[in-house]
Amino acid sequence: MITPEQIRAKSLRKYTSFLQTLVRNETFDRIVITGDKSYTKSSLQEFEREIRSILSQSKDKNGYGYSLDFQKVKTKYLGTQDLPTAIYFDTEIDFLKYLNKEKEVKVFEQNIRKIIDELPELKEWIIQYPSKIIANEDKWEDLIKVCQYFLKNPIPRLYLRELPIKVHTKFIEQNQGILKELLDLIISDNVNKEEKQFEKRFNLKYSEPQVRFKILDQEISKSYFQGLNDIAIPVGQFESLNLPIKRVLVVENKTTLYTTLTLPKMTKTIAIFGSGYSINNLKNAKWLSDIELLYWGDIDAQGFEILSQFRSYFNQTRSILMDRETFDKFFEYDAGTVSYVTADSFLNEQERELYDLLKTNNWRLEQEKIPLEYVRSFFDKLE
Repeated sequence: MITPEQIRAKSLRKYTSFLQTLVRNETFDRIVITGDKSYTKSSLQEFEREIRSILSQSKDKNGYGYSLDFQKVKTKYLGTQDLPTAIYFDTEIDFLKYLNKEKEVKVFEQNIRKIIDELPELKEWIIQYPSKIIANEDKWEDLIKVCQYFLKNPIPRLYLRELPIKVHTKFIEQNQGILKELLDLIISDNVNKEEKQFEKRFNLKYSEPQVRFKILDQEISKSYFQGLNDIAIPVGQFESLNLPIKRVLVVENKTTLYTTLTLPKMTKTIAIFGSGYSINNLKNAKWLSDIELLYWGDIDAQGFEILSQFRSYFNQTRSILMDRETFDKFFEYDAGTVSYVTADSFLNEQERELYDLLKTNNWRLEQEKIPLEYVRSFFDKLE
């Protein structure tokens, strides 16, 4: 026999379809809860207790809730007994009071009327996701304002907080998840669907990450940057950089970036601070495809994973000072950070062998632990 807990659980599962009928403006139809018409327990006392429990939450007992139809059924152990064969809600009030959803549904109906009046194109989305109306029940006035603005201005080219919408300054930032769903529907022709970042997806300005680099050629420093040699610019500007460069050295750590200024003179060369996995900021700098690229990272699992990532963007990348000879010469048995990824797709045979060794043993030799004299000697030969 079905229990009161099972009746409630099944009733809650009917709630979404009930909300959908409200959006479609359909009349209420009896909601039926399926039950078990058999009874196999042998204790009459237990049977009577279960019947009382079911009746305690019924409409007959409380004036609202589910109604019960009984039928005489012959049981295996208790003979013929009256068992509930039909469980149903006859009215909307019975159903909502039982679930304690009256107030929630009242707000839901107010919101869907408001949304459909202002943005009728969202009606099918509401039918599909009525729970999202409830999850954002106190935000719909402002969500509608944002949607209406984008309908009129699908390509704003403004920063989020510049948008002339009368909502809290942080409202859009704090509600990007639901707004993404809505805007994807109502301005679909103007959405950059391949972009995940909210600002890029919806044609907004955004604060770009910066690329920091050092000019290692004094002539380039004087001619293009008035003698400055330590520079940081937005990614977009870096992507369009036009300098007489033949070589780029990418270093993983900031400390090593400072070291590059003490290296032997390197003509037509700059050093870029890769900043670990932020190396992906460089992937759209197409001009890097046509020059010599050197990558110098820590000799640990992550260092080779970042190298592999960078080489996936620019396959001519050559690793430097990340070889077995350098590792054996200066390794001090420092522990690394455990890696759970597999990223050797763009490593050559020697790099892959060292990567496997480092990953297996969780070893690390940081860039800054390689003596400067050794580094200088390497770059002397490089030029």
